[in-house]
Amino acid sequence: MRKLVRRVRSRSDYAWYLAAREWPLLVVALGALLGAVVVLPVAVGVVLALISLALGLITLTGDLRGLHRRWSEHEFTPASEPFPHAEIGAPVSYPAAVYSHLPGVGTALLSDEIDRAVRERRFAVRIAEQPYRPAPELRATAPHLPTLHSADRPLFNGPVVGLRSDPLPGSGDAEVRLHRTRYFDFQCSNELCGMRITDRESGAEFDLRRRLLTDTAGRLRGLDAGELADVVGVSTLAFTTDGLLLIVGDGDPSGSGSLEPRDLITADGSSRRDLAEVLVTGMERELREETGLTGGSVAGTELTGFARWMDRGAKPEFFGITLLSVASNNIPGSKLDFFDIDLATMSRELRAGTNVLEAPSLPQPLRESGSLPLLLAIRAAALR
Repeated sequence: MRKLVRRVRSRSDYAWYLAAREWPLLVVALGALLGAVVVLPVAVGVVLALISLALGLITLTGDLRGLHRRWSEHEFTPASEPFPHAEIGAPVSYPAAVYSHLPGVGTALLSDEIDRAVRERRFAVRIAEQPYRPAPELRATAPHLPTLHSADRPLFNGPVVGLRSDPLPGSGDAEVRLHRTRYFDFQCSNELCGMRITDRESGAEFDLRRRLLTDTAGRLRGLDAGELADVVGVSTLAFTTDGLLLIVGDGDPSGSGSLEPRDLITADGSSRRDLAEVLVTGMERELREETGLTGGSVAGTELTGFARWMDRGAKPEFFGITLLSVASNNIPGSKLDFFDIDLATMSRELRAGTNVLEAPSLPQPLRESGSLPLLLAIRAAALR
């Protein structure tokens, strides 16, 4: 029953999202329906009502054909080739930034100096008054995206938070800008960069990664110059009192997901003004939701790093490490695993030039099935 409810909710979210885009068509359909209602019970004015109904149906048919033509002239399929990290330079404002490509997993843009700024510099947050909305041509791609209407993986158009400036190094306090958005808007902006778009008639392909993510010099845009939702990803690694790393599912961090508007608000309803506090709140919320742990089981969380996830439209990702106040044998859960990982040894391996996927100290199961957020979170924790 719960599965059915989730699927119905996902479908209703999708239908409402499309209706907001195609409301003129709905108005025409309503007019045709009202014409039919008038004709059936009333004899007077039948001819005029029939004419009105016919015109409405003709208009509706034309609009439906145009809508179908607009939706079907391009083919959208997941891109099979990796992000072209060797051809797109890092933003000039990112100090000593490098791409890390992990074969079979994904590509991220990393900067040790930005990691240090995230850990040590105070960033105040400013929330945009207007929520983010993708450009009309991006929003119109919703019917094409298989992830929006997949029966196997229902998605919901829930509220999330995006980032519109970069947490760069510097002296003194700084400010970052956030905006409210919704998950389907993220799908119609950042996630488009992971799609292969082909014109059905000409066979021409469109590379949105270059069109949406790069500037006129061919470099990756900073978040302050972005046009996408850039939803903030938050992931944390939780360690038990007996020193084991808690992993969720087949290879995800202990807590991983997206920043949400509720993370911006304190228990008494006031706004959080510090970026670190907002991020830690989101990480610990995701940790509790995915593991079933209570707030009393969390001793504390600290930030460890930052990355841009290139395969998902260069979205921002923040990482942390959480200390628990319980041992591994006191944490139930069939989908939870525990691993003994030596961060000190891994730190030496990483500093010697080994990437995290090839580090000898990385447990073999995580090497085989670890997600990109998990591997990047482990890297950030080892280098903190």
